[in-house]
Order: sequence, then structure tokens, then C-alpha cells
Amino acid sequence: MFGLSELAIILIVVAVVLAVKKLPELTRSAGKSARILKAEARAARDADEPGTPRVIQGETVEREDPGTGTRGTTRA
Repeated sequence: MFGLSELAIILIVVAVVLAVKKLPELTRSAGKSARILKAEARAARDADEPGTPRVIQGETVEREDPGTGTRGTTRA
């Protein structure tokens, strides 16, 4: 019959054959996770240096004027 090592090899081959469709997706998500981890480690390292400004990319949002409830518009 089969020994433990032969059975393990067969199971690994079956897992690889079945996982071929998901392999590109898995590697893509692993790459994204690695990039996020690297960015977070860089941000934590930069947070230790108090003199450097922190830049966060995103959308610019206009502040509402607390007195009138309008959004930064002026009337002439």
C-alpha cells in the first residue's frame, strides 16, 4: 500500500492541481498585503521622528462655515 510520505505527496499534488485557478488571486492578495505592511512599517518609523510632516493622500474636503452653515462660499 501507500506509506505516509507517498500519501502526503499525493495530497500536495491534488491540492496544487485544485488550487491552480486560485493561485494568481492568492499571489495578488499576498502582494497587496506585503505593500500595506511595508507602508505601515514606514509610517510607524516616521511617526518616531516628530519634525517630519505626515502626508495622507486622499480627497480634499471643504470645511463648513460654523456661523452660516454654508460650505466655504462667499457672497458678493
